[in-house]
Amino acid sequence: MLKKGEVDAASSSRLYDMEANDPLQQLVDRSGLSDADLRQINQLMAAMGRLRDAEERLSEASLKYMKLNPSDMRALHYLIVSANSGIIATPGAIAAQLQISTASTTKLLDRLERAGHVTRQPHPSDRRALAIAITPETHEAAMQTVGRQHARRFLAAARLTPTERDVVMHFLDDMAEEISVDKDSWE
Repeated sequence: MLKKGEVDAASSSRLYDMEANDPLQQLVDRSGLSDADLRQINQLMAAMGRLRDAEERLSEASLKYMKLNPSDMRALHYLIVSANSGIIATPGAIAAQLQISTASTTKLLDRLERAGHVTRQPHPSDRRALAIAITPETHEAAMQTVGRQHARRFLAAARLTPTERDVVMHFLDDMAEEISVDKDSWE
């Protein structure tokens, strides 16, 4: 018997089974694929689903731990990368990175500053701009939690051979292109 919140593995894997999703082959013509190919492709789709689920759980845990929303977390990540790269982060650069308005950026920075996550200082070379920096405490907390978890992705990639990494990169880039919303009209 399943406990609350648990998912039946067999039912879950059927979510990615092409026969269950497209029995009449209206979306994908599978006539040229063997049963073994179909099984393996379905297993690959299920593995991608497990990865997405793990990433969602990681994101939810990090948001809960840091007591921040997704935009806040993305801004802090940008500030960490900027600091590590010797780049002075500005509100305009944060707005561009997050693809949000300047008004939304101001609200985001007000929220992060009130919570003690960022500081605003005069820009050293542009007196019209501000330099935004992550506080050392928030930087350390992010590195020891979210950063450590994300670093495990690097370790998984490092275990692959160069040829395997090329195949995975090609697959992921091809998948991103295939599912791009720019390809189809959703209107």
